[in-house]
Amino acid sequence: MAILTELLAGDRRVVDLVEALGCSQSNVSGHLACLKECGLVADRPEGRAVRYRLATPAVVDLLRQAEQLLADVGQQVALCDNYRTGATNGR
Repeated sequence: MAILTELLAGDRRVVDLVEALGCSQSNVSGHLACLKECGLVADRPEGRAVRYRLATPAVVDLLRQAEQLLADVGQQVALCDNYRTGATNGR
C-alpha cells in the first residue's frame, strides 16, 4: 500500500521509493514485481533505471476512495475495542 501511495505523486525509480519508504532495495523491488504482475503498476525503462507508475486510473480512484474512507471512519477504528485488543470474534 505504501508503494502505491508513493506512486500517486507520479513516476518513481526504485531508488526513490527506497529512500521515501526506508525499506531495502530488494524489498521494494520484490513488491514492485508483484504489483506489476498483478496489474497495479507499470514500468518504463529509462536508461539503466526503470520508472514505475500506477497502471490505470482505477488504481488512483481506489486509493483516493480508501483515503476518504479512512478520513471518515479512522477515528472510530482507532477507538474500537476489538481493533485495539486484536479480538477476532471467535475466528
